[in-house]
Amino acid sequence: MAPQSYPLLHLQNLCVVRGGTLILDHLDWKVESGQHWVILGPNGSGKTSLIAALAGYLTPTAGDCHVLGQTYGECDWRDLRALLGIVSATIASMIPPEEPAFHTVLTGRNGGIALWDIPSKTERAQALALLEEVDAAYLADRCWETLSQGEKQRVLIARALIHSPRILILDEPCAGLDPVARHVFLGFVEHLIRRSKGPGIALVTHHVEEIVPGFTHALLLKRGRVHASGPLQTTLCSKVLRPLFDSPLSVRRRLGRFELALPPAQSSRRIV
Repeated sequence: MAPQSYPLLHLQNLCVVRGGTLILDHLDWKVESGQHWVILGPNGSGKTSLIAALAGYLTPTAGDCHVLGQTYGECDWRDLRALLGIVSATIASMIPPEEPAFHTVLTGRNGGIALWDIPSKTERAQALALLEEVDAAYLADRCWETLSQGEKQRVLIARALIHSPRILILDEPCAGLDPVARHVFLGFVEHLIRRSKGPGIALVTHHVEEIVPGFTHALLLKRGRVHASGPLQTTLCSKVLRPLFDSPLSVRRRLGRFELALPPAQSSRRIV
């Protein structure tokens, strides 16, 4: 069967147990070509563990993970990981502060951290082309420590794109961004989604406000289990989100964006 006929990503009965604690509990998830997913859930829902398992950093206790029909454990996980572009704070925290941005992009070739050899002209041209693709060519010679949080995210996306991945996973990319920077970055994410022949996007977030037009599906996690999974119109609604967050919240869609409304907080009065 041709790779195009397989799901981009297919998790079946995925379990992760550590120290006697069930972190991911029989998780099923399938991503088809042309879909763009949001992974949403409260703190402790298993989002970080799911990304670590997909990246090959966290070995599942049970279940299967398939990428384009190839299975973790049966193929070299480094080859499978190249099909998934992952942008996370873990990677960002390990990059040497003095490293130029185009070096950071080139480290994506082997998934390593820091570039130990001198890039050739061809390699520099490749890095510049990828930075241009994410509207960050002007950052090529800037050191990592001088970049803003939003600029770092763009460089990391260029790094993830170096293998032309079929899925690009953005793990809470707006964390640490101010409101204006977040707005600009989300506009860039929307641009990525609209690209023809671009990768499927999976956005890990806590906030429905970060779901820009173009996303098609949502995977909602709670305590390591799938709370809901499917098209946005059936998963991103008040009826489904209230038990997810254990709150009498309401959600609506206005001008293509989601908005979440919470009831007024009840203040506690201390009697002295």
